[in-house]
Amino acid sequence: MPKHTKKYSDSLNESLKDPKEAAVYLNAHLEEGESDEMFLLALRDVARAHGFSEIAEQSSLGRESLYKALSENGNPKLSTLKALLRTMGLKISISSSKSA
Repeated sequence: MPKHTKKYSDSLNESLKDPKEAAVYLNAHLEEGESDEMFLLALRDVARAHGFSEIAEQSSLGRESLYKALSENGNPKLSTLKALLRTMGLKISISSSKSA
């Protein structure tokens, strides 16, 4: 009997529903110095895991606006990012890059 394995995208979507996992995923994209576009695509992965329709409804953002904001060429406002993250159980945090 063949062994059934989950598709990578299914496994990723499942893990990104957990706010702790999503935070690690997003921070990895920020810390590696990747482009803004790559971070937005990572944020889009997290939003997709939660469901764009649900995110749009809970955050009072339009679904089409979310797609546009999280595209490679997107340029979301800070208020959009904060609303999106809050809906997914995440928040923005700032820390010092200098050692003590």
